[in-house]
Amino acid sequence: MGNQEIAAIEEMYSSYLVDPESVDSSWKNFFAGFEFARKNFADNKVLAHDEKIDKEFAILNLIHGYRQRGHLFTKTNPVRSRRKYSPTLDIENFGLLKSDLDTVFQAGNSIGIGPATLRAIIEHLEATYCESIGVEYVFMRDPALIDWLKSKMESTRNSENFTPEKRNHIYYHLKLAVGFENFIHKKFVGQKRFSLEGGEALIPALDAVIEHGSDLGIQDFVVGMSHRGRLNVLANILKKPYEHIFKEFVGKEYEQDISLGDVKYHLGYENDVETDSGKKVHLSLMPNPSHLETVGALVQGMSRSRIDIKYEGNFEKVAPIVIHGDAAIATQGIVYEVIQMSQLDGYKTGGTIHLVINNQVGFTTNYLDARSSTYCTDVAKVTRSPVFHVNGDDVEAIIFTVKLAMEFRQKYHSDVFIDILCYRKYGHNEGDEPRFTQPLLYKAIEKHQNPRDIYAEKLAAHGVMSLDETSKLNHEFDQYLEAKYQESEKIDKVKVRQFLNSEYRAFDNPAKKNLLKSVKTGVAKSELFRIAERINSLPADKKFFKKIDRIVEDRRMMMMDNRMDWAMAELLAYGTLLEEGFPVRLSGQDSERGTFAHRHASFVVEDTDEKYFPLKNISDKQAEFHVFNSLLSEYGVLGFEYGYSLANPHGLTIWEAQFGDFANVAQVIFDQYISSAYEKWGMMNSLVLYLPHGYEGQGPEHSSGRIERFLNLTADNNMQVVVPTTPTNMFHLLRRHLHWNVRIPLVIFTPKSLLRHPMVTSSVDELAEGSFHEIIEDTVHHPEVIQKLVFTYGKLYYDLHKRMAEEGVTNMAIVRVEQLFPLPIDQIKSIIAKYPKLENVYWVQDEPSNMGAWSHIQRFLPDVPFTLISRSASASPAGGLMFQHNTRLKKIMDTVFEEKVLA
Repeated sequence: MGNQEIAAIEEMYSSYLVDPESVDSSWKNFFAGFEFARKNFADNKVLAHDEKIDKEFAILNLIHGYRQRGHLFTKTNPVRSRRKYSPTLDIENFGLLKSDLDTVFQAGNSIGIGPATLRAIIEHLEATYCESIGVEYVFMRDPALIDWLKSKMESTRNSENFTPEKRNHIYYHLKLAVGFENFIHKKFVGQKRFSLEGGEALIPALDAVIEHGSDLGIQDFVVGMSHRGRLNVLANILKKPYEHIFKEFVGKEYEQDISLGDVKYHLGYENDVETDSGKKVHLSLMPNPSHLETVGALVQGMSRSRIDIKYEGNFEKVAPIVIHGDAAIATQGIVYEVIQMSQLDGYKTGGTIHLVINNQVGFTTNYLDARSSTYCTDVAKVTRSPVFHVNGDDVEAIIFTVKLAMEFRQKYHSDVFIDILCYRKYGHNEGDEPRFTQPLLYKAIEKHQNPRDIYAEKLAAHGVMSLDETSKLNHEFDQYLEAKYQESEKIDKVKVRQFLNSEYRAFDNPAKKNLLKSVKTGVAKSELFRIAERINSLPADKKFFKKIDRIVEDRRMMMMDNRMDWAMAELLAYGTLLEEGFPVRLSGQDSERGTFAHRHASFVVEDTDEKYFPLKNISDKQAEFHVFNSLLSEYGVLGFEYGYSLANPHGLTIWEAQFGDFANVAQVIFDQYISSAYEKWGMMNSLVLYLPHGYEGQGPEHSSGRIERFLNLTADNNMQVVVPTTPTNMFHLLRRHLHWNVRIPLVIFTPKSLLRHPMVTSSVDELAEGSFHEIIEDTVHHPEVIQKLVFTYGKLYYDLHKRMAEEGVTNMAIVRVEQLFPLPIDQIKSIIAKYPKLENVYWVQDEPSNMGAWSHIQRFLPDVPFTLISRSASASPAGGLMFQHNTRLKKIMDTVFEEKVLA
């Protein structure tokens, strides 16, 4: 033990002598014992540095070593030898000798066993920190959290003596887990199922999460996991009927109206189950694609949505559970993004239970090649969350850890990580041959007993159940599964229960006829003026920055002048929906102010951090309004907001990209959920996306929101893609979205320069009496003189309109296609038919010809003789110099007005 450590302990000792309450409780107990010994057995001599005191301090250092590094020397790996770490916890490394082992030391007070021999102290520490459970927790900065965990673990030696009844309960779930996998393996030879074999202890672990969590007050569990073990979790935790799972292995068509469906190990499920103590809890296992960690963000969003709406902000009623693979949690960036949300006001969920199925191999890659960190769970240290590493063969250790984790989560609202070290019995799927790449590991696995049979031997040794009794139980369960298999053969079609069926039961499916239904979105003028007055009022008792007063005054004048800009119409859309009982949530990078400083949904009180939100102060009866500046994340935050919207079909949930092209970082969410969830899983969603888009010379990164990519994902009315060009249309679009009786995602390519364009204004009458227009035509009094018809969208319309007015062109009409999907094909054709003397029909766009909406228009209107006018095909969305931008824009304009076609 070094002089620095001795000096630190002596300083604490001095503090203790002045005020015993000033030191940590474990040190207080030690110093109390030390003082007793000093006063009674040292002939009243002050002992400063004699050998006994140094030994006491050395043992305290040893105890700290176990707490800090004991996890490196555990028996947690069932099939591999641990890597060697140095220095070890051998007593010689702490200045102690074997001759000290039978000497009594006061340091035993600090671990709760009182004065004890060094041998007893070490035995207690080994049992607590170096057996089947390894713990990382002393890096946490809050002494209260550390002390709580320390007390819980050291007072129990990190173990529990379970009753025979509880051990029977544990065996029951191991029987289900192992028996289910064995049955499927023999019935569906070679079929992919991504089995749980080797990690079957996950099932009793999840059971313990639910049982103990419900006793602590949790009523809703939202679970996310990838495919490894999903069928087992569906069957044995969520109680999905075995016969329905068996049918999915051989089924040919679906009972429900799902056009494509998905593989069985991606499907979600929800159910109400009753715990052993008679409590009813709701379980939701979210659908998940093969993007392993994507669902973690959705779990957080859906959990927060339920906390906000169903449980009025009570974090102790909902628990998110995310089940990871070791290779994925260690490397997938989405994990880091989601963990960074965990303590943020707009995104926290009261703590997530992270369970890692640690197979020690990713696909074919050895864990030594899969990460640089010591543990796959080292990302937990970002938020200083406790981490438990547990032997997957020791089911009682796992359940003890789960119960401790649930108590910690409920008390401190913090994430907890439980790393279940296990193995994967077969290859990545049941058709792989793992010995190609992992011969040594799979030689050990081949000889290894499963957790059920290991536990059966323990129960026999404790006299709880004999091996004959457990064998009989296993056989009976196998017979039960055989009966369920026979039932499955009588089922005609695969049944897929709609996820969140109760939330979406009242809504129509997104068939064309349902999207064509008329929706009233106008709002009485008196109501608009009343809401505007509330939005444009600041509390008299608070002082604001001068420019804020000017913004509010300008908005008042807009209402008086009957010329509202984009921001005012947008805010009125939110305000009217709030007054009608629809909650509104908006989040994104800088969304409170808006990237382009147009929205100002919050105002900061001068010389403080306090914020005032006008939309929270419209009336006493209004719904909740929330706007959050998100962390600098797209993938994680978009996933969160998708999950939030999923559980909140009666609210307006919006994710805003800082610039539209930043959405490409979150492409997985668009591909796997937003565009395809209804076809795969029958899952509706009404998330709104704001993607700023517009060619204004800001370079390739800030021009295009990549309209073409979203349009390429459209089919079967799966989502809306809209480019509104007027405040009126934006107002009615947002209101239509909730007043429709369908729920499909809405992608809005929002403007940038148009936010303040002098032509982009709307009147109160247009908001009161209008509706959303999929197509906007210029007023044409004499259709017979029109020879040139231009179809366009977005900002380019205003450039074309200005040029047409400047040149006094009378033989041309411009049509704005505001809704690109579902494309209003009949309206477009009827507009063309209105003009009897047309010579040219142009599709004009700012984007290069290989981008934008052009290919989409060709796909849906192949029989319309459009001539394309655009920038030339390009690998980059836009140029980097303003001069180049202006030159290319001028070329588009010249071509339109000089009747030339771009080469």
